Amino acid sequence: MNPANRNTASTPASALRDFLASEAAGGIILMVVAALALTIANSPLADRYFHFIHAVTGPVLSPKLGPMTVHLWINDGLMAIFFLLVGLEIKREFVDGHLATWADRLLPMIAAAAGMALPAAVYLFMAGGDPALVRGWAIPAATDIAFAIGVLALLGSRAPASLKLFLTTVAIVDDMGAVAIIALFYTTSLDLVALGAAVLIWLAMLAMGRLGVARLWPYLILAALLWYATLLSGVHATIAGVLAAFAIPLRRSIATPDAEDSLLHRLEHLLARPVAFAIVPLFGFANAGVSLQGVGFDTLLAPLPLGIALGLFIGKQIGIYGSVRLCVKLGFAARPRDANWLQIYGVALLCGIGFTMSLFIGGLAFTDAAQADAVKIGVLMGSVLSALSGYCLLRFGARTRAANGYNGG
Repeated sequence: MNPANRNTASTPASALRDFLASEAAGGIILMVVAALALTIANSPLADRYFHFIHAVTGPVLSPKLGPMTVHLWINDGLMAIFFLLVGLEIKREFVDGHLATWADRLLPMIAAAAGMALPAAVYLFMAGGDPALVRGWAIPAATDIAFAIGVLALLGSRAPASLKLFLTTVAIVDDMGAVAIIALFYTTSLDLVALGAAVLIWLAMLAMGRLGVARLWPYLILAALLWYATLLSGVHATIAGVLAAFAIPLRRSIATPDAEDSLLHRLEHLLARPVAFAIVPLFGFANAGVSLQGVGFDTLLAPLPLGIALGLFIGKQIGIYGSVRLCVKLGFAARPRDANWLQIYGVALLCGIGFTMSLFIGGLAFTDAAQADAVKIGVLMGSVLSALSGYCLLRFGARTRAANGYNGG
């Protein structure tokens, strides 16, 4: 079945429809929370905000991290649940969804790959080979699916369902690439004993699936142990969320996210709203706050923030729109149904909203406070430019072309 024909208004509720709805609402909440964090960080409450974020609230779980703070609990703890949901979505889409066949995968995989490579290239060009900045090459490579879907949701019927599905599938493949980047390029040192323990726990989860264990709680207990072993190993702990997701059994049950015999569908359904409405907004609140005191054009035009902003705004749109146009021209894939080229270009612009994943990778790439603030400024600049330009093009541009008889051919 063509993905563009699924999940129309007349079809019954499905996991993907529920996902799109919650992500759209969650994305809008994320925008509000990010604006709130930025406002508080530049108000008389700034000192209280930063004190709260970095307050020590727990024991030393890992010698590398030191005492746990609110910021660490969110970024290394709660975000593991976010990545668990990401992993569940990736597995479900590849086994039981819109990426189940190579014909369905080809266009979003090529678009996502180009949409990661071009932003990285733009960033590295702006960095000018500075060894102190090269580590941030992956920051503009990621797309924030919640934020982008939230902006698209504001357009209502002006954005055809095929565009929402295209954006979702590209962002899911993009997330898969971001997870691989975190695992491969942002792991500095390894504790082989802890890594071995993590592997054994993961193999035990896989074995439970093969043996037909049909209750969620044993998987969740092992997932928590996997998170702790991964935390100790030196690999970022959020990777445990993705690995745990891949071990959760999935039985094909299209359009029945609560099916009793599909643990993955049930867990995904349970996590979708808490992640969208609590975990991601908490991450945004804890990471979007940056003081703009003393920030001038010299700060905005410095290689680090400007490279990130241009990577997101320029690199994403060129990579995604250009690759889609080329694929269709060469006959590798069909253009998304009921969407013209101007609308596809608008979605390519929205893919430049990097927010959650870009801030997350930025926190791994740079620990220096000044560089961390520069990352936030660059991510905010690129994401806001992409969101506003994509929204305006889809809101006004497509309507103007339609009024002039343009059909996107």
